Amino acid sequence: MIGMVLCGGHGKRLRPFTSEMPKSLIEIKEGYTILDNQLLGFLSAGIDNVVLLTGHLSEKIKEKYGSEYKGVKVDYIVEDEPLGTLNAIKMGLASVEDDVTIMNGDVIADLNLKKMITIFQNSDFIATMFVTKMRSPYGVVVLGEDRIKSFREKPFLEHYINGGIYCFKKGCSSYFDDFEGGDIEKTVFPMLADSGKLGYYKEDGLFWSSIDTTKDLEEIKKEYANREDKPWGYEKILISTDKYLTKELFIKGGYKTSHHYHEQKDETMRIMSGSGYIKFDDREERFGRNDNIQIKPKTPHTIVASDASENTIILEVSTPHPDDTIRLKDYYIRWKT
Repeated sequence: MIGMVLCGGHGKRLRPFTSEMPKSLIEIKEGYTILDNQLLGFLSAGIDNVVLLTGHLSEKIKEKYGSEYKGVKVDYIVEDEPLGTLNAIKMGLASVEDDVTIMNGDVIADLNLKKMITIFQNSDFIATMFVTKMRSPYGVVVLGEDRIKSFREKPFLEHYINGGIYCFKKGCSSYFDDFEGGDIEKTVFPMLADSGKLGYYKEDGLFWSSIDTTKDLEEIKKEYANREDKPWGYEKILISTDKYLTKELFIKGGYKTSHHYHEQKDETMRIMSGSGYIKFDDREERFGRNDNIQIKPKTPHTIVASDASENTIILEVSTPHPDDTIRLKDYYIRWKT
């Protein structure tokens, strides 16, 4: 499987940020760009060869990422002029002899990409699209027969939208030959859907954002203010005082953390969703929703989200030692620093 990123657009609605910088190089937190997030996502799914489909200010992308970046081999296809998503993807697919996973260059999502690829490769579909429910930008009013019943703050809407991440079978660029240009959403995808060759992958309730405007950028920076992406998901600090620390741990289904311990941190894990087990040196302790597990300092352990069909969310309450982690063994390709 080859990874590709569509990062050739001008990002006009993000000016002045994109006047002298391609959208992919915009930082969502200090030292961490949109493209960093996407390359980490590929690497975490076992893909270490990525092609960047570039155009606008492509030299700046190549200057930063070169031919190898933090364990990912990087190649480039440069558009001399904007081609639209149809021709950009067609050109990318024609350049390789492998299955391909393609991301829009402005998408940040917590989906389980490894699971999506596995389902796609075991299917008969020519292509598979990640779909997601969009959260309403506004709060909504729930009406009774003659009065307001309640309010809901920015709920997920009923229908699914294109999440901007796609898998394609190798050699499928011929399906693009009937179209000269334009957007793939208005050309190839409807044709594949009409012929029953377009599948979908969905995960409900996860974080997803398409960074199209300065408002989108502000929102994603708020999300990442106290968050750090990991190969298995993310950690987010919710509360930090001189007495205790509260984190949210998001572990993708089928993934696990490193085997590690804390010199000083005494922590209690509250399982908010998902299931799995914590592997200690001498035992395994299974967990499910609403379980509580206490882990004393200097106790080596690995947190495993064993159910590949569901992500695990843990509320970790501990003594205030945020950087007190000693890794003993990693079970994933590390994002080089």
